[in-house]
Amino acid sequence: MILPALIIFLLAGGILAWSAEKINASYPKWIALAVLAIYLVVMGSLWSAENTTALTGGSWKVHFMKPWIPQFGVSFHLALDGLSLLMLLLTFFLGMAAVLISWKEIQNRVGFFYFNMLWVLAGISGVFLAMDLFLFYFFWEMMLIPMYFLIGIWGHENRRYAAYKFFIFTQASGLLMLLAVLGMYFVHGATAGEYTFDYFAWLGTPLSTQTGRWLMLGFLAAFIVKLPVVPFHSWLPDAHAEAPTAGSVILAGLLLKTGAYGLIRFVVPLFPEASHYFAPVLMGLGVLGILYGAILAFAQTDIKRLVAYTSVSHMGFVMLGVFAFNEVAMKGVVMQMITHGISTGALFILAGVLYERIHTRDINHMGGFWPQVPFMGTMGLVFAMASLGLPGLGNFVAEILTLLGAWQANHTLTILATVGLVAATAYSLRIVQKIFLGKPEHHYTLPDLSGREKLILVPLVVAIVWLGLFPQAVMQQVDQPAKAGTAQTQVTTSGLLVNQHVKGGEHDPK
Repeated sequence: MILPALIIFLLAGGILAWSAEKINASYPKWIALAVLAIYLVVMGSLWSAENTTALTGGSWKVHFMKPWIPQFGVSFHLALDGLSLLMLLLTFFLGMAAVLISWKEIQNRVGFFYFNMLWVLAGISGVFLAMDLFLFYFFWEMMLIPMYFLIGIWGHENRRYAAYKFFIFTQASGLLMLLAVLGMYFVHGATAGEYTFDYFAWLGTPLSTQTGRWLMLGFLAAFIVKLPVVPFHSWLPDAHAEAPTAGSVILAGLLLKTGAYGLIRFVVPLFPEASHYFAPVLMGLGVLGILYGAILAFAQTDIKRLVAYTSVSHMGFVMLGVFAFNEVAMKGVVMQMITHGISTGALFILAGVLYERIHTRDINHMGGFWPQVPFMGTMGLVFAMASLGLPGLGNFVAEILTLLGAWQANHTLTILATVGLVAATAYSLRIVQKIFLGKPEHHYTLPDLSGREKLILVPLVVAIVWLGLFPQAVMQQVDQPAKAGTAQTQVTTSGLLVNQHVKGGEHDPK
């Protein structure tokens, strides 16, 4: 019952936070913080020594399944493996940071703000747990509405435009995925004689070449827009620029990761032939995103748009690694999902902290801040170095593993992707130089980080350093089980070696 309770109490916590505003305006944030802290502890307990052993190798050890709409083969099916556990830990960790950074920033409609925050986190958690594709689509769309409100109500000047753009891009691509889900439902039903939306039943469903490719493209549309992949990325900089700080943290740290998760969990295992067929194009789009995002990041003067374009660049490594089809690259992708969420979320928090003090995001109006705010400067330096992939920090491990794995698949694209690391050095150092070093363009009186802001950023520093020095803690969550020796087609995904010809087995929790 732990998995449905996780989602139910997030939803209930959101309703309680909204209602509690009538009693005291400070209650909603305390309720949101308490709910997320409890679930961070719960997920941490699952990562204890005993449970880590049970969850490694991609084994599905925690699951819940109840019929929902049995006449249509729909069930409330949730399952947890190592990948899901890592994503949920990231969700609640960054969720707490988002609550704390909003503590003073959000002053109007506080209860409704935390209601939307907890509901978007509930949708994200559902995406990472759902093993019924109808339920997965339900949670996928559920993320959309609360994020739309977070941007549209509490954002900056052009918030409505950014919210509409975010909604249109993600809703349209999500509808294409719905068509693909329904198509797979009917194809599987006609083949197996059982109409169901269950993920494990769909694994290994025989598909004709054309059918498999068209259905894959439907899933792919939703995931590459959410990731986002160039040229479907244009909603992201606008959404980040106009969103409140907490919205940017959740968007960059978590919502983008649902696109990467979808590629790993659904696209590659369900459509192995189509994935291999489109792999060169998709890896090429990944490299295009790495280079294009880095160039555009260097050209920005708005600090939030700059960090947004770095996300476009870093998510290109996800595309490159997923479709390299080897274990090393896949581990790099999972590390990239986690470390990017931490480092980029921290950069957006620092951008929000600066905006709160000087009321501008234009880096041309900044400069020479370090003497006044040395602690903030240190935090900025650490996360800028993480963004460029400095050895000793988690992002380096993620990118080097992705490149090593991609080299086995395509030398040329790997070399081009490596150029993106050089470009990352340029825009990361530009952040530090333009904000904290150099000659002051304007004379501001800045207070350094408060105790609350240090409480947010110091754990993020500890996490990114720890992941850089001890990455095995994450790696063991996505280790492969023993290699199967007889299957003709095997696809490595999320530490799980899925036999496309044999249903059941250890990957099926039922």
